[in-house]
Amino acid sequence: MEHVQHHRYIDLATPAKDDASVELKSRREFMRRLGCAAFAASASPAAFAQAMDRYHPDAPPVRYPEPDVMSLDKRFKYKIGNTPIVRLYRGTLWAEGPAWNGAGRYLVWSDIPNDEILRWAEEDGHVGRRFRFPSNNANGNTFDYQGRQISFCHGTRNVIRYEHDGKIAVLADRSPDGKEFNAPNDGMAHPDGSLFFTDPGYGGLMEYEGHRLPASAKSLQPIQKEAVYRIDAPGKLEKVADEPAKPNGLCFSPDFKKVYVADTGVTHYPNAKSGIWVYDVDGQRLKNPRLFASAEYKGKTGFADGIRCDEDGNVWAGMGWAGEGYDGVHCYHPDGTRIGVIRMPEIISNVCFGGAKRNRLFMTGSQSLYAVYVETRGGTLT
Repeated sequence: MEHVQHHRYIDLATPAKDDASVELKSRREFMRRLGCAAFAASASPAAFAQAMDRYHPDAPPVRYPEPDVMSLDKRFKYKIGNTPIVRLYRGTLWAEGPAWNGAGRYLVWSDIPNDEILRWAEEDGHVGRRFRFPSNNANGNTFDYQGRQISFCHGTRNVIRYEHDGKIAVLADRSPDGKEFNAPNDGMAHPDGSLFFTDPGYGGLMEYEGHRLPASAKSLQPIQKEAVYRIDAPGKLEKVADEPAKPNGLCFSPDFKKVYVADTGVTHYPNAKSGIWVYDVDGQRLKNPRLFASAEYKGKTGFADGIRCDEDGNVWAGMGWAGEGYDGVHCYHPDGTRIGVIRMPEIISNVCFGGAKRNRLFMTGSQSLYAVYVETRGGTLT
């Protein structure tokens, strides 16, 4: 069985091993004996924050079952009673785009502001920073059915593919009408060789995640109406949907008969609905757009970002921007009912299934990479 202590991560808040760390350990023991209130009154803010971080390497173990994986409905049968949520890495500015490579047994994910793609290796937990650098401020990543990595880039506002010979192919850099994209965000490959992706344009609205375009100072659409596209070959593409105000995360159902699209338009459009859309796949087109699920939960409304389906057709969504008790991962039944929640200490931007059996849920947080085993498998390649 895998040992949790192997999952170390870079923690910029960890103090050096000096007298301060000895004092901190004694204060942790004091906290255990007298309670958090007494500890909070005596400890420095940094020491208290570290002591309260359940994911810190020196934190006490979590008592099973994992308390932050919560069932809301009897149909949520995916919680494993003797496995914890672990933090695999910490040190990014805004983590996004996790994608699992089954042949290589590694996960890639993006740190958009740092202009890099990182790689986590399953065999020893090693993390390689700047696996791809510069990454063109890549946001989402995926792999096609030939094992090639595909990235959706904010900085260059295009979709690229890393070829087996080391070269980079540009799959799309303009919409069918010849306009440049706003800033491609996320997507997924279809078994027929096509690729679907979203273009909400966040990378064109700010310097932090790309390059702010002159038009963005006057318009919330950097260049054109936000939309979903399908690529059939390099340079050959078609717009297939534009109902979401800002289409963000995208995934297929396990049978590839449906496409789910997260809508984060509430970030810029007051009248936008926060939730997830679903479309029926009709050959190469999408039809019958409808709202699949709402992002509202217990009176709070944040939004769903990256999404993935499991083998049973449930949609697992990275959720955030509504605070403690909301931020994390929400699991939706195929009928749109929220049936489970994974509470996390950070906003969760995106998720994917991976591991040797594709039964491990990887979660990119604001500054961290997390994982938890679940009793289901990913419904698609990555």
